[in-house]
Amino acid sequence: MSRPILVINCGSSSIKFALVPEHVAAHQVRRSGLAENLGTPEALLNITTEDGKKTSVAIPHADHQAALTEILKRLGDELPIAIGHRVVHGGEKFTHAVQIDESVLKVIRETTPLAPLHNPANLQGIDATLKLFADLPQVAVFDTAFHQTMPPQAFRYALPEDLYSKHHIRRYGFHGTSHAYVTQHTDQLVGGDNNGWISAHLGNGCSTCAVWQGKSMDTSMGLTPLEGLVMGTRSGNVDPSLHIHLTRTLGWSLEEIDQILNKKSGLLGLSGLSNDMRTLTEAAADGHRGAELAIDVFCYRLAQSLAAMSCALPVFTGIIFTGGIGENAAVIRAKTLALLPHFGLYLDADKNQKMIRGAEGRIDQGANDTELGINAYLGRQIWVIPTDEEGQIARETRSVLGL
Repeated sequence: MSRPILVINCGSSSIKFALVPEHVAAHQVRRSGLAENLGTPEALLNITTEDGKKTSVAIPHADHQAALTEILKRLGDELPIAIGHRVVHGGEKFTHAVQIDESVLKVIRETTPLAPLHNPANLQGIDATLKLFADLPQVAVFDTAFHQTMPPQAFRYALPEDLYSKHHIRRYGFHGTSHAYVTQHTDQLVGGDNNGWISAHLGNGCSTCAVWQGKSMDTSMGLTPLEGLVMGTRSGNVDPSLHIHLTRTLGWSLEEIDQILNKKSGLLGLSGLSNDMRTLTEAAADGHRGAELAIDVFCYRLAQSLAAMSCALPVFTGIIFTGGIGENAAVIRAKTLALLPHFGLYLDADKNQKMIRGAEGRIDQGANDTELGINAYLGRQIWVIPTDEEGQIARETRSVLGL
């Protein structure tokens, strides 16, 4: 018996799921899938089985509960023993995963103003699974929880005290399950826990995180996932007065500005072409100036953030790249590290080029060269570690429930 955990990640019109066995190698193919376009005639359930076979099932007009009912039918022979839910925002209340009860649901609802696009969708998934799996324990795993160890100098904005104490305006950070997984996994590979890592989760959403002895000390995202790095369609950091400038000069509403900064900026806005780094690197190689600019700005802002995160670490052991871009875009890793020549980061070009498609390992010049002696380990470590957010959610669910 594999005693699997069902991991659920609900969006407003989608459900991602994975059935994670108790004993399974990281990144081994799992029964998983995506229900998308919920509430429309085009609603579709895509399933991947443990042997890698893929099927699609039309579920027209299905809502979250109907989609989860269809998912339940296709979980295979072994039903889950518990359910772990990704919840984006836990505010300051939750510093770790918790078993879901009415008091937890109340706090998630109260935190909705901090994540108006995400928490309501997460609650939809929880409400649906509580009806369908009434006898199973269910756990909420929060993106923000891992970052609740940040000290005040990292999480406070320089704003009046009332905005923090009464309205909870502060930096929270996101991608917590990914940063937790890759830094804990790298600690296991290296040995010991007195390591200081800077984790760079780079995908359509991007963030960096400084982790010392397994605890988040700082991260690039803030009150919302818009703060920080250049992302696929998000601007990242801009002048805080941009909103009022655009309102005064162009007459734009706050809703229009929010759409621009979240949906039409970042790599897409800079390039005028795409938010997909694969498309941009191909276009840049062909001389597309917008693509070249987008990549240059992306790498420069990333290098800035990596340098800034080092301020939070008593010891700087090395950098970990993860996420779709971090795991596969060798050219982005190389361009970014080239902007940090004074940080003792000696990239091995050959190893960097080979570290793609789920490969895991060190890409600095000291890796796997023990015959060279002590000189092989000069400089900081550079790792590529494929993230496993579903696996991390399953592990935290088991830990909370003592399974």
